[in-house]
Amino acid sequence: MLKLTQTFDVQTDIISSIIAKEETVRRSKDCAGVADTRILNVEKDGGIVYSWRGASGTTRVGKYDPHTKQNKLLYTFDKQVSISSCSLNKEETLLAVSLTQSTQGREESYKPASKCLTLLIEIHPINNTKVLKAVDCRVKVQFLYPDFLRNTALESHLLLAAEDGYVDQYHIPLVKQEGYRVVMQNSERLVRDRVAEEFCWAQWDSGPQRLFYLTCRKKHTLKCVQFFPDRNFETLFELPLELPSNPFTSVRFVNFGHDHYQEQPNEELKLVVFTDRTERTMCVCYSHPLYRHKDSTYTIAFVHKGFSKTYTVALEQTAISASTANLRPLFIHLGYYIVVYLAGHFLHLINCRQQDLLCHSLFLSGTDACVDALGADSVVVNVPSRRLLDIQNGRIYTTDLSHDFLLQLLSSSRPEAQRLAALHCMLVHLGPDQDLEQKIINWISENVMSFNAFDQIQEFILASLYRICYQQSLSLDKVMPYSSVFEKKELPVALTAIPGVKCTPELLAQPVIKGKGRSLQGYWEELQWIIERMKYFEAVPNPRYRTTQIKSDWTKLQAALNSEKKKSFNHLRYLEENTKKVLSMVDTWRLDKRVVPLFQEEDQQQRLLVGLMVDKLREHLNRHLPRLGKKKIDMLVLNYVAKLLELVRHMLESVWLKLKLGPTVLCLKQQGSSEDWAMFHVMCRILEATEGLCLPLPPGYSTLLTVLGVRCLPRHTFLQYVDHGFLKLTEPFVSRLMTDLDNSDGNEELKFSVLKRLPECMEQRVCQLWDHPISSACISREYVRTRLEKYTKTRGSVQLDRDKTCFRPEFLPLTYLASMLSDMEMQAANPFEEQENVDARFVEETALKQTMIKLGLEHK
Repeated sequence: MLKLTQTFDVQTDIISSIIAKEETVRRSKDCAGVADTRILNVEKDGGIVYSWRGASGTTRVGKYDPHTKQNKLLYTFDKQVSISSCSLNKEETLLAVSLTQSTQGREESYKPASKCLTLLIEIHPINNTKVLKAVDCRVKVQFLYPDFLRNTALESHLLLAAEDGYVDQYHIPLVKQEGYRVVMQNSERLVRDRVAEEFCWAQWDSGPQRLFYLTCRKKHTLKCVQFFPDRNFETLFELPLELPSNPFTSVRFVNFGHDHYQEQPNEELKLVVFTDRTERTMCVCYSHPLYRHKDSTYTIAFVHKGFSKTYTVALEQTAISASTANLRPLFIHLGYYIVVYLAGHFLHLINCRQQDLLCHSLFLSGTDACVDALGADSVVVNVPSRRLLDIQNGRIYTTDLSHDFLLQLLSSSRPEAQRLAALHCMLVHLGPDQDLEQKIINWISENVMSFNAFDQIQEFILASLYRICYQQSLSLDKVMPYSSVFEKKELPVALTAIPGVKCTPELLAQPVIKGKGRSLQGYWEELQWIIERMKYFEAVPNPRYRTTQIKSDWTKLQAALNSEKKKSFNHLRYLEENTKKVLSMVDTWRLDKRVVPLFQEEDQQQRLLVGLMVDKLREHLNRHLPRLGKKKIDMLVLNYVAKLLELVRHMLESVWLKLKLGPTVLCLKQQGSSEDWAMFHVMCRILEATEGLCLPLPPGYSTLLTVLGVRCLPRHTFLQYVDHGFLKLTEPFVSRLMTDLDNSDGNEELKFSVLKRLPECMEQRVCQLWDHPISSACISREYVRTRLEKYTKTRGSVQLDRDKTCFRPEFLPLTYLASMLSDMEMQAANPFEEQENVDARFVEETALKQTMIKLGLEHK
């Protein structure tokens, strides 16, 4: 499930370089014992600061650059020392080191000593060493890394965190001498500021340059200090937390270096904070003390959502007795997800954005939860850029989710909740990936029938559209649909619970975001706005747009198509303008690579539904997110609906190419093949899924589906599909039916069955395309009726000249009618205005032929 990609290995990236430089080390087999290489810190720029013991009895500090793959010696101690914390400034001119001194006089001993010495060393060049602290507690050091770049650094800033419960910031002025020497200026009087005090836990986030710490007064409060490039800092965030009275046995530091890392006991709380600048999220994760080794309990506080969820997982006792390893879960941040991993027991992939249902998070146990690179005894910590450091093995990994494993979850016989979570994970978190999307479409075409708990086609459409709009604006997170399960009247039990996992939601205390002006720009400004909007969304009913909300409007609109009221026509014209804007965007996409014949005809029903969806979605966003502005909302809505049509087209094209279908699909003279039937089945399911959500389809979809239906279905079944409204008798289909099929008995019966199901206006148009006596008779009757109605008032002015007629006298009624029609045509400005290619001669010939057929004098 969790894919780890190794980007650094202390054996290959560092020790091999040390072997080459240490001339006294002869065998690589002895190198590990002699070198004793340890990773001390991973700085913001990715540089890895490490130490090793030289064969000559020295301790050296170096830096590995992951970009150039080069190692650089920073400083050498002339004796073996125990380094508990180390940090290098951005310009690589200063080195801060915290040394643990042994009281037993044993150089190999690395147990906590009674004294800690903190040094500040000039290394460019090696010139001066200043003692910052000499105390009886642990001290952590960390240089600040400003975001902006500059060639000459005038000042460096160092954080010093002491186990006594305080953090100081040292301002170190620098001066450049002799063109290359960078030394401290007035090092005896360094200015320092008190940043935090009276805390029991502290975490350093090197990326955004933030310090989180937890106060230990009557109530626990999580605070955050933001550091700025201009040496200033400010406490911008406070959040009260409900924690046990004594969550820690001693002060705990997170991400302040990694040497001498000691795993916390099971009876102690484990806490970590994740922030994401892209997602605008903040999650506070902590595991509860584990006493009886029966359950693992952990809490994720979604600060950006205003609530927390506490999960309790029942552990298998056989797995616990088989291992005495630490039973505290590891929290891994993946941006959109947080992974909670307990080796040998479970892996919980928690959705940071959508927490309405447990089914949008993925819970795995047993062999499914195994991560090969991380064993039960591994000591792993988070390092910058969403990477993991395996301290024992000296390896760094990047983390991601395995595409192949998620696809296996879809294809295998898994619980439907796992399938739904895997599908959303691939579409929202891992997308857009064309290859992965194609595999998902193939899976849908092979498993086209809907599941009991959810419809995979509906989920594919809504999740894909959610990812697109979510990438354009994070504000749409709470108002746009992302799953079709909420359209169900009753949620299936399979989607509301996870076997063996208990979930308890609770509201969070209101966080306090301080600061004004520049200090609240960027992440903090967005987080503050999101928290304020959450209050609004909690008070407003149904803030999330539901596609089925337009069903009543769509029913009224269909009825208005036959209305002659001016108001209805104006509204229809307005919706048509919306549709034109959408289709103009769709037509610009892959115009030269179209495979499926869509967007090539006028489909009034679908065009109106497109316009209606644009109108209602725009109205919804303007009501709930006026901050975006009308212009941006218009573009978001048009792009959303256009992408919906394009997504359906893409699904059809993928299946079309997979089945190797060609233009012969549109030929009605041939019976449908197995591939045609498979395509018809997929299109029926897409139609069912979109109608369930009241979503529009691309113009031409109904015609293509009906063409496949008449080729694949028995005639009586086809007509039943039509009568139930599943297949539409569109004018392009009926026109093709009339011209492509001959007048055999079966085809003639089908044509008559179709004609009698058509609206009168369409029947009159398509009858002219069918070369058949019955259709000719219908055309003639309609022609005579319209002519007589039009010229009723001038009936007396029609004069017949019997001498000029050429009709036989035995057909006097027909002769009189034909003469009257001829005179009317001569008086008309445009004789073919109403019935094209129809005149009195055509009426006469049709009447004579019908009479002969009735008398049995001529075959059809």
